[in-house]
Amino acid sequence: MNFNKILFLDIETVSQYETYEDMPPHWKELWDDKARKREIKDAAKDTVASVYPRASIYAEFGRIICISCGYFQDEGESRKLILKSFYNEDEATLLQEFADSISRWEKNKLGQIDLEKGLCAHNGKEFDFPYICRRMIINRVALPEALKISGKKPWEIKHLDTMELWKFGDNKNFTSLKLLAASLGIPSPKDDIDGSMVYGVYYHEKDLDRIVTYCQKDVITLAQVLLRFYCEPLVKKENIEIKTCSTELTILPVLNGKI
Repeated sequence: MNFNKILFLDIETVSQYETYEDMPPHWKELWDDKARKREIKDAAKDTVASVYPRASIYAEFGRIICISCGYFQDEGESRKLILKSFYNEDEATLLQEFADSISRWEKNKLGQIDLEKGLCAHNGKEFDFPYICRRMIINRVALPEALKISGKKPWEIKHLDTMELWKFGDNKNFTSLKLLAASLGIPSPKDDIDGSMVYGVYYHEKDLDRIVTYCQKDVITLAQVLLRFYCEPLVKKENIEIKTCSTELTILPVLNGKI
């Protein structure tokens, strides 16, 4: 496998509105229907309003606030992992910047589409990839070639999904990236927040930088996991580099001495 032709990514999402009460009436009706069918597990304590933070997992009710990406350079002990994140309060701007970057990445030196290049995410085929595509369409952002996956046969799509790889055909099995990394002996860098806290950090603490750092750590773990699948040496701490983002926000250091 040519690891240098893989783009690792992870996304962070939140509900489109901070609270259920903030939604326009017609959107409340749509959410009520979705919540009653999918999210209300205990009618005695759950309400359409109390489960509203879960709206973030649905592309129709949520939005993307960060996409972090990573790619390898070199190989073996000298392999480097280069990280870059796209984040913005304006989702359309974020998605357009990401789409432009993907379009440049998927081409070879002659400017032609490199068919061997592919994306990699954990549970990407069920969540990250379709979520990005749906939000791009909603925001009128043209899909780059790498994300034109609708209607394609499985063998026509070069993308990788570490959760799918770990299933080995066991479709009833779900394993989180954190658990998978621990099982493979890869120290998890998640020393600050977890996915359940993103809603509060974004809407209550107004700390998008903190979420970006968390998202980048996911990409580091994802890349290390794929290397372990193929018995490749892990990327060293000193070989992880963060590129300056195109947004006006300042990225926080992702490592803090830890991987």
